[in-house]
Amino acid sequence: MSQQKLTAAFVHALGLTDDKVTDDLTYNTIPEWDSTAHMILIAELEDTFDIMLDTDDIIDMSSVAEAKRILAKYNVQF
Repeated sequence: MSQQKLTAAFVHALGLTDDKVTDDLTYNTIPEWDSTAHMILIAELEDTFDIMLDTDDIIDMSSVAEAKRILAKYNVQF
């Protein structure tokens, strides 16, 4: 369930297709995930999982895999 919500958040925020949202997807390796889109993604993740990410977590979120690790700190299980 959380994986589907995470994928949907990335798809909605970055305008990607589901198949592009893999653990290997990394910030700034695709044109869709730039600094502006990163903030849109953060807002989408906060809304989706009803959390408030701290600044360090926002800065550290550099990949889908890292997003999972960070979200786990907020009791989101994958």
